[in-house]
Amino acid sequence: MAAQLLLPPNPFTKSASAKLFFTGDDSTLKRKSKHPTRVSNGFSLRANAALRSNHSSSVEIPSRWYNIVADLSVKPPPPLHPKTYEPIKPEDLAHLFPNEIIKQEATLERFIDIPEEVLEIYKLWRPTPLIRAKRLEKLLQTPARIYFKYEGGSPAGSHKPNSAVPQAYYNAKEGVKNLVTETGAGQWGSSLAFASSLFGLNCEVWQVANSYHQKPYRRLMMQTWGAKVHPSPSDLTEAGRRILQVDPSSPGSLGIAISEAVEVAARNEDTKYCLGSVLNHVLLHQTVIGEECIKQMEAFGETPDVIIGCTGGGSNFAGLSFPYIREKLKGKINPVIRAVEPSACPSLTKGVYAYDFGDTAGLTPLMKMHTLGHDFIPDPIHSGGLRYHGMAPLISHVYEQGFMEAISIPQTECFQGAIQFARTEGIIPAPEPTHAIAATIREALRCKETGEAKVILMAMCGHGHFDLSSYDKYLRGELIDLSFSEERIRESLSKVPHVV
Repeated sequence: MAAQLLLPPNPFTKSASAKLFFTGDDSTLKRKSKHPTRVSNGFSLRANAALRSNHSSSVEIPSRWYNIVADLSVKPPPPLHPKTYEPIKPEDLAHLFPNEIIKQEATLERFIDIPEEVLEIYKLWRPTPLIRAKRLEKLLQTPARIYFKYEGGSPAGSHKPNSAVPQAYYNAKEGVKNLVTETGAGQWGSSLAFASSLFGLNCEVWQVANSYHQKPYRRLMMQTWGAKVHPSPSDLTEAGRRILQVDPSSPGSLGIAISEAVEVAARNEDTKYCLGSVLNHVLLHQTVIGEECIKQMEAFGETPDVIIGCTGGGSNFAGLSFPYIREKLKGKINPVIRAVEPSACPSLTKGVYAYDFGDTAGLTPLMKMHTLGHDFIPDPIHSGGLRYHGMAPLISHVYEQGFMEAISIPQTECFQGAIQFARTEGIIPAPEPTHAIAATIREALRCKETGEAKVILMAMCGHGHFDLSSYDKYLRGELIDLSFSEERIRESLSKVPHVV
């Protein structure tokens, strides 16, 4: 007899069993954790020891997400309809997102309450640990004090479930049955697959072809949680078929994968689209990272002088930095906030600030962002999650307002830093945060030269346990730096829509 796959019920159905999905009475929903640094994969002892040694007290899981738009004197430009170029209306997004997500995308409220059901799931891995990297400091012989906020203890191994869980929750609450999305390295796809499994939703993922083949265990992770996974570009959508006609061996890109997922959502009434980065509501959900970190740094008795995070679409970077920018705007602190992107896909440092499509096929709204052009296909670097042609509109706007800076680093330097980090701190980083590690090492070595005892805070957004093929290539001396030609950039930028 074939084994039956039992899925949890949708907690928003009227059946009696649905009431049992979130166990415990109201007393179990208290947000203060007795184990503020407990994570999976054996990290709890070290994390707790690190906090105790610095006399840190417990921190609470934040009860609200923070919306930076409320505190910006100059508001970001609105998204535009892809055909009329008029500001987008809520009804224009109804075929893609549930109502609550649409509201969060456009809200001017400073804080949004986190639903109790979401908080209950967050408790599986939050609060996440803040760790001082003493062994890395010793290796670098730097007077700087290096801290990293580690998000790799979530079930999916990264920060991505911080948004996947509420997105699945709001869709389930509104009766949606099917979710579709794209993924680069697979961090977001596996997170949405995990979240969908908790709410009894079907999940279908278009994974960038290069990563689909590079990272088979990410695909298997998604499938284990019940998701269907397709390499992108695929022959399942019109957008994918057009790309394959031009280049049958296309490595794919996040822009192409977004086009495929959006196309499927638009043509099926029972299906909604979920995005893992870029949009305002995703960045909003990720601010639990920074809100926790502010309290943890206070417990350490420290104030960061430099805050560093990797950027692709921008969710991890925004999650850590936006609450700190709020404090900076209040005049309480004045840290340097530095985004780090791959040299092969440098939207902030080499792109233009203009209205452009979020996807390759031009199906999404036009967003004012730093972009390399919506049909720019980056070289197949190993940081699949950073291979996106644009930057989150909110991060782009904050960058234009002068509240942060940006640099780009080639992947060989990033992996060199990752090896140093792994051999001192014990954690093998995902390829994406290796960019933050490399930039942190640069800053720490500058402190060695100047004698400055700066406090460096780094976003460590996930582990690399499913990215070891990249490390294998680096350790065998076969990893090379990939970049782009100025001609490719000019050609791509020439196709950016002209919006007056």
